[in-house]
Amino acid sequence: MNLSNRLKGSFAAGAAIYMLSNIIVAAIPFILLPIMTRYLSPGEYGEVAMFQVLVGFFSSIVGLSVAGAANRKFYDNDQSKEQMAGFIATCFIVLFGSFVVTLFILAFFSNYLAHWLSIPEPYIFYSLIVSAGTMAINIRLGQWQIRKKASNYGAFQITQSLANGSLSLILVVVFAYGAFGRIGAQVAVIILFGLIAVALLLKDSLINLKHVKREYFSEVLNFGIPLIPHIAGIYLLSSIDRFVITTELGLEETGIYSVAAQAAGALMLIFTAINQAFVPWLFERLKQDNLQQNKFIVRTTYKWFAVILFGAALSFVAGPPLLIFLTGEKFARSGEIIGLLVLGNVFVGMYLMVTNYIFYSKQTGLLSTVTILSGLFNVILLLNFVKIWGLQGAALAFCIAMGVRFLFTWVVAQLKHPMPWFDFRN
Repeated sequence: MNLSNRLKGSFAAGAAIYMLSNIIVAAIPFILLPIMTRYLSPGEYGEVAMFQVLVGFFSSIVGLSVAGAANRKFYDNDQSKEQMAGFIATCFIVLFGSFVVTLFILAFFSNYLAHWLSIPEPYIFYSLIVSAGTMAINIRLGQWQIRKKASNYGAFQITQSLANGSLSLILVVVFAYGAFGRIGAQVAVIILFGLIAVALLLKDSLINLKHVKREYFSEVLNFGIPLIPHIAGIYLLSSIDRFVITTELGLEETGIYSVAAQAAGALMLIFTAINQAFVPWLFERLKQDNLQQNKFIVRTTYKWFAVILFGAALSFVAGPPLLIFLTGEKFARSGEIIGLLVLGNVFVGMYLMVTNYIFYSKQTGLLSTVTILSGLFNVILLLNFVKIWGLQGAALAFCIAMGVRFLFTWVVAQLKHPMPWFDFRN
């Protein structure tokens, strides 16, 4: 078997499992979408959307990207299992510490924040819990990913998603709890599966407080703190639109926009699946520093870009009638913006394929600069476009900002870890 076939085979095996599990996970929200849009009003859907926005916000500060730090630590040379267990234990200590600090700050500002966002005050604290629990789950998933245990990853992910969907149906449809039913289901499932994730890490001897070292705290913080602006920038790119729409147009418009964003965002599960299989394969090849392998990686990346851009073009034609069919007449206007949101998410998929080189280099500072500047650019576009074009303006701002971030991240990736992007010789 030649080099190209061996590379394709190892990548395809992992990608197939991730893809299958993520397709199943993506199908569950789509199955729920026609039901939820018929049992929830646009205003109630707006409440759920704002809760998700808060989860994204707290995820940018709670945990300080400890899951990513644990994943990257695995690729350092001469790491024993005991050392990894001590490092992961350190990650959990940092996660708990950041959770407590954020909780203390919220005690003073939660009432004002709830009033500003037009949601009940308890939702503020629920979102913090979901953020912390999700980080714990991501540590468990990440350790399976880097060890190429895709089936474990997929089984956990699918089970969690099924539990979330089933409990949501019970609380919203059977008990008619409205927005609280959808939010309460997510909180309950995250708590349960967060505890299961910790138990599984303990079972695999991947958490051990006895092996915690002082230098591990420095390493975790040095990895995570420079990424805070980066993650905050992602938040400004992907979630700030709900804030602006809520304040400028109202919670019902946020609900309509969020339905389209949820449908378009399902693409990210596919893009993430590809990237999850791609990262371990890519990092192993980058360590070898082989020009032919690098050229093969570049050619494959370009082919992927062409495929997903073609899919984005199709969404402008097929997206509106399909979305109206799925969600019903109450959310019919969601179809007017689906094409732009799909294209924006395609730019995110392209971004994922180039940002890995920056993480491999461990030089994440400039990435944060690009992301935060792109996020601020998105805010400027939003504040102007929403006033002129309403929901269409918000979607257009998202699309442009995501495209700009992809292009500038590609430039940074080439500076930090050069690849033969423009060498088309065999």
